[in-house]
Amino acid sequence: MSAPDEDTFAEEGGEMEEMDEAGSDDDEGVEMEEEGADGVGEKKVYVPGIEPLKPGEELEMDRSAYRMYHECQTGAPCLSFDILRDGDGDGREQFPLSMLLCAGTQADTALSNRLLVIRMHNLHGTEKEGEESSDEESDDEEEDEDKKPQMELAMMPHYGGINRVRVTRRGERSLAAVWSEKGQVEIFDLQPQLDAVHSSAAMADFVKQQKEATALFSFTGHMTEGFAIDWSPTVPGRLVSGDCKKNIHVWEPREGGTSWQIDQRPFSSHSKSVEDLQWSPTEATVFASCSVDRSIRVWDIRAPPNSMLSANDAHSSDINVISWNRSEPFILSGGDDGLLKVWDLRQFKV
Repeated sequence: MSAPDEDTFAEEGGEMEEMDEAGSDDDEGVEMEEEGADGVGEKKVYVPGIEPLKPGEELEMDRSAYRMYHECQTGAPCLSFDILRDGDGDGREQFPLSMLLCAGTQADTALSNRLLVIRMHNLHGTEKEGEESSDEESDDEEEDEDKKPQMELAMMPHYGGINRVRVTRRGERSLAAVWSEKGQVEIFDLQPQLDAVHSSAAMADFVKQQKEATALFSFTGHMTEGFAIDWSPTVPGRLVSGDCKKNIHVWEPREGGTSWQIDQRPFSSHSKSVEDLQWSPTEATVFASCSVDRSIRVWDIRAPPNSMLSANDAHSSDINVISWNRSEPFILSGGDDGLLKVWDLRQFKV
């Protein structure tokens, strides 16, 4: 891992970094202020789509809306992150909480980019304004110190800006699929970084290595860059990727876990850039896509190269993101028109 420069992180990632618990004072207090008769600003809740912001109005974060709020800075912009499963189970509500993230940067220069694994832990709930905390009651500074959020960061240099990151578990491996501006999709084994964020000794060894990320596998068949990528939730290691020239490729994992078979003939019913992809949560061979061509399409990998179902002109402009409901046949979509829409797949056209 090479030391970051000014384009990425101000300090080298390592052990026990403290996270900001609430941000700056300017962030406090999302509400709109409306000037009353006495000239004093009156706060009210902003509801998107109901009343547009007036000239000069700004949204302010209301910390009381959050059960927990923490923030950290990545230095260079990150267009994408994903959550790594940590084995501690779902539905956790007891504080302190912890989480593992994987993210990729888009720095000013190709050499300044990093593939990041971040461990955030000792995350306590946000105290409501006016509440008396246990620290205030006990006046115990040591207890206050114990509640400080902590972060460990392991960075691997990555040549080229990272457009999107998606992670999965396959056997004992934690894998990251990375779409980059180089025009290729790469698969990385995150185990060295995961070891580093859980052990100070492993972190010291990781930092000493000072090497660029080496992909387990890469695919250059898209011939251009892209953003859309998704791991199958039902078939370990199965992947789908889509590019800015409208083509979609399905990856089938081979035995051993370090290589994939990719059909060179793409799925190609879109007419413009594919922006997002989502596997069905219940049907192993079915996935959905959205595109700059304003359509949402549903595909079956057993029937290439055309889509099975579609909703054309689903938005009035580019469709950037979709999410497939895990229990109902609904898809949520978001577009450049500023709208979120819910679609019933039973109403899609063949």
